[in-house]
Amino acid sequence: MTMRTHSLGTTGPQVSALGLGCMGMSALYGDADRTESIATVHAALEAGVTLLDTGDFYAMGHNEMLIGEALRTAPAGLREQALLSVKFGALRDPAGGWSGYDGRPAAVKNFAAYSLQRLGVDHIDVYRIARLDPDVPIEETVGAISELIEQGYVRHVGLSEVGADTIRRAAATAPISDLQIEYSLISRGIEESVLPTTRELGISITAYGVLSRGLISGHFTRDRQLAANDFRSMSPRFQGENLQHNLDLVDALRKIAERKGVSVAQIAVAWVLAQGARHNDDIVPLVGARTRERLTESLGALDVTLEAADLAEIEQAVPADAAAGDRYPAAQMAHLGTK
Repeated sequence: MTMRTHSLGTTGPQVSALGLGCMGMSALYGDADRTESIATVHAALEAGVTLLDTGDFYAMGHNEMLIGEALRTAPAGLREQALLSVKFGALRDPAGGWSGYDGRPAAVKNFAAYSLQRLGVDHIDVYRIARLDPDVPIEETVGAISELIEQGYVRHVGLSEVGADTIRRAAATAPISDLQIEYSLISRGIEESVLPTTRELGISITAYGVLSRGLISGHFTRDRQLAANDFRSMSPRFQGENLQHNLDLVDALRKIAERKGVSVAQIAVAWVLAQGARHNDDIVPLVGARTRERLTESLGALDVTLEAADLAEIEQAVPADAAAGDRYPAAQMAHLGTK
C-alpha cells in the first residue's frame, strides 16, 4: 500500500489520501481502549496518514488530550507530519448534554486557546465550526478564524455540515480549504448542490461517516446489542426495520466485495475515493478506526481498483437514497446543511 497525497482544496495543505477521524476513541460509540487508541494513531502516522480529525467537544476535551498524548509519544518524524483538523463551537453540559453552538468571534478565539493547550501544539492546521450558529453570520465566525491565521495560531479555514449558500458566503469572506461533511454510499445528500458548489469554488471535501458509523462496514450484525452510551442506540438507521433493511443493502454489497476479494469496508471506502478521483482527488475519506486492526482494513481500500463496471454494479446494489432512516435523530437534523 502506497499512501497518496494531494492538496486539500486550492488553498489547503498537502494531506494523505485517507484521514483518521478520532472521535470514536473518546465518545459516542461506547467505551474505547486508550492504549489501543494511541497505538492506532501511531500506526496511522507510520502508514503515511497525515490528517487527524477531532473536535474540542468530543467527550469534553478528552479526545484532544488523547491526540496530544499520542503526538507527544510518537517518534519526532511522525509527530511532525501530523496535520490537525479541529472542530469547535458545540456547547456541552456536565451531564454530556448538548446546548447549541457558539460562533461568536470571542468564543472562536476562546475555543482555540483551550484546544491549543489540550493538543500541546502551537497551531491548528484546519479550524472549523462544527455546525452553523444560527445567531451569528458565518462571515463573523470565518473572520475570527482568519484573525487567528494572521496571528499564527491557525493555518487554514474549514467548514463543517453547511449548505451551498453558506459555503459561498464563507468563501467570499476568506479562502476555504475544505468542507467536512458526511458522505458515503448511503449518505449522498451532498451530491445535489453541495458537491457542485465546492467543486466550482475549488474546495475539497473531507468525508466523515464513510462506513456510516459501522453500518456498512460488514461487521455490524443483525442481533448486536448497543450500549446506552453508544450514539447508534438512538440513530434512526440502526432501529428495528430500518436496521434490517440497511443490512440487506450491506449483504448485496458483500457479494460484490467477495467477488473482488476485498472486504465490505474496503469496497465502501474505495467507492468514496472513486468519487473524488474523477475530480482531482477532491474527496478525502476520514476513517473512524478505533483499533489497529480496523485501521489496516480501511487502509487496504487504497489498493482497491473500481472499474466503471464495478461502480455501476455497486450503484445498482446500493442506489442513492436506498437507506432507511435519517442519519441523525430529528432534533439534530435541523442543524445540518444537508439532510
